[in-house]
Amino acid sequence: MKIGITYDLRDQYLAEGYGEEETAEFDRADTIDSIESALQELGYQTDRIGHARELVQRLANGDRWDLVFNICEGLRGLGRESQVPAILDLYEIPYTFADPCVMSVCLDKGVTKSVVRNVSVPTPRFAVVVDEANIAELVENTPFHFPLFAKPIAEGTGKGVTPASRVNDVDELALVCKQLLERYQQPVLVEEFLPGREFTVGILGTGRDAYCLGTLEIVLRDDAEPEVYSYVNKERCEELVEYRLVRPDKDEQVRQAEEIALTAWRTLGCRDGGRIDLRCDHEGCPQFLEANPLAGLHPAHSDLPMLATALDMPYLELIRRIVDSAATRCKPELQAANAAHGAQQR
Repeated sequence: MKIGITYDLRDQYLAEGYGEEETAEFDRADTIDSIESALQELGYQTDRIGHARELVQRLANGDRWDLVFNICEGLRGLGRESQVPAILDLYEIPYTFADPCVMSVCLDKGVTKSVVRNVSVPTPRFAVVVDEANIAELVENTPFHFPLFAKPIAEGTGKGVTPASRVNDVDELALVCKQLLERYQQPVLVEEFLPGREFTVGILGTGRDAYCLGTLEIVLRDDAEPEVYSYVNKERCEELVEYRLVRPDKDEQVRQAEEIALTAWRTLGCRDGGRIDLRCDHEGCPQFLEANPLAGLHPAHSDLPMLATALDMPYLELIRRIVDSAATRCKPELQAANAAHGAQQR
C-alpha cells in the first residue's frame, strides 16, 4: 500500500515570515520523520506530500495514493482543518482521521459543546461572544456564576489561554473578551470555570469499534502558570507539566471521564485516533471541554503518544492501529491486502 503524508511543517512557515504563535499547531520536522519511519517499518511505501497547496499541485500532476496519512492543521479560518480532507474526498482518496464536517465542528468549540450537550454529555454552561455588543449583553445580564473562563473559539495548543483567561468579575470579563476578539479575530467562548482535576483521554478506533486507550491527568508543576493549561504551559510542557497516568479501575473520576469521552467521540463522529479533554467541577464530576480529532503525534512531546508510552505501547503500534482503522475505508481489495499485511507484521 502506498501512503502519502500531508502536514504543515512549522519551519517552512516560519521561514516564510509567520510568527511562533501562528505556527504553534504545526509539526516539527522530527514528527514527520517519526511518522514516515513508522509507516516504512510497518512495510508501507511512503510519499511526503506536504501542505494543502502542495497536495493540490500533486493531484493536478496526476499523483495518487492508496491512503493519505493526514495531519494538516491549516492556517486560516474555521474550516482550516477540513481543507485537506475535503480535497481528498473530491478525488475519492481515503485518509486518516476525521472527515471535513467533523473537523469543522470540532474546531468550533461552541458548536462542539452544543452537539455533545444534546446527548447529555456534561459540559460547562457557556456563551459565544462574537462582537463588542455581545460583550455588553453578557456583562449586563451574565447568567453564569463567576469565575468564568474565556478563550478563542477555534484555536489549539492553548493559543489565547493565559492566567487572565480565568475571569472573576464583569470588568475582567469585558476586558479579556475585547482583547481576545481583537487579537484572534474570531469569536470567544466563555464558560463557567472548572476548578477540579484535568484529564485528557486518548481514544483509538472509529464508531462502535472505538475504545479508550487510557487517560493522563494534567498536573501543573509549581513553576507553571497557575490554574490553566495555557499556551506557555503547553509549549514548555516538559518542564512545567506532569502527565500522570491514571486508571479507571482505581479511580471513579477517571472511569466517568472515559465514559464521557467515548460517548463524545462517537457522537461527534471522530475517527481512528485522538483525544477528548475534560475537567472536573467543584463537586468532582468530569465535564467535557473539547475534542481533538487531529491530535499531535510527536513521539515525546504530544499527549497521545505520551499516553501510549505510559501504557508500554510502542509508537510503532500506535501508528499501526491508526492506519488499520483508516484502512477500513479503503477499497475492498486494499482492505484485504492491508489485513493480510498486518497479520504478517504481527
